[in-house]
Amino acid sequence: MSFAKIYTRGLLGLHAPQIEVEVHISSGLPSLTIVGLPEAAVRESKDRVRSAIINSGFLFPTKRLTINLAPADLPKDGSRLDLPIALGILIASGQLPEQCTDGFEFIGELALDGHLRPISGALTIAMACQQAKHRMLLPTANLDEASQLPNFEVYAAQHLQEVCAHFLGNTKLSAAPQRENINSSQYQFDLADVKGQLRPRRALEIAAAGGHSLLFKGPPGTGKTLLASRLASILPPLNAQENLEVASIYSVANAPHHFGQRPFRAPHHTASAIALVGGGCHLQTTMRHSKQLCDLENGSDNILREKQFCTVVLSFPI
Repeated sequence: MSFAKIYTRGLLGLHAPQIEVEVHISSGLPSLTIVGLPEAAVRESKDRVRSAIINSGFLFPTKRLTINLAPADLPKDGSRLDLPIALGILIASGQLPEQCTDGFEFIGELALDGHLRPISGALTIAMACQQAKHRMLLPTANLDEASQLPNFEVYAAQHLQEVCAHFLGNTKLSAAPQRENINSSQYQFDLADVKGQLRPRRALEIAAAGGHSLLFKGPPGTGKTLLASRLASILPPLNAQENLEVASIYSVANAPHHFGQRPFRAPHHTASAIALVGGGCHLQTTMRHSKQLCDLENGSDNILREKQFCTVVLSFPI
């Protein structure tokens, strides 16, 4: 067989659209062409994939290879497509059985020696894969993120050889059990540290319990920042869905996160409105929609830009 199709996922903010990796091998001078709106990291994958396949003990086809990333109008970025591209080449060249990857989706960056390196956004991709009712295979370093999801079959490998051995039937990989998440209630600042301030503390408690917004106003040194930084310690705990939403945002941003803790945002008072709500970045806009930056309705960021409102906001996800 000279054609293979592998499924993977891209990242568009907090969305993970499905990507089809189509590999076709034909006669002609040896070459490898990647089409489908690939960005620099994806175009460079052909060198990583070639070295990883050879160093894993397989043969790299000395023919004309064409790799299409569909849909063609969706920009493809990052190195997470290395693994599906390599598997597509191995199947199209007859080194792996046909249809052995049915029902699977793959993500992972390949080192030159064939080892799988972690990627960002693994939890977001896993959530989309779970909704599609597909199984997933990813690098072992990303297993802790993906195994948080209930009723989701996820496999992990450290090397391209392990992945190929699984589909050849030599050494089967086992589905990872669901990881138990322990909610962390330890915050850097605690409202118990505040002495006195009975009326402001009462206002904080009411706002935290009812999910209300707060505006702190007063002269310098009266405790506005002190109180605001400690509001997160008395907010209601995150439920399971909120935990996953917050964790997926940190996963896309490739930032550390303590499971169960509500994020705290403290923008500087000199921050502009565009800096606060995001100036066109998909991730920033998505974080705004998830109440990570500020609680504005859709389109409010455009109003801020057009009207040049001067806004100072302290935002807490409720």
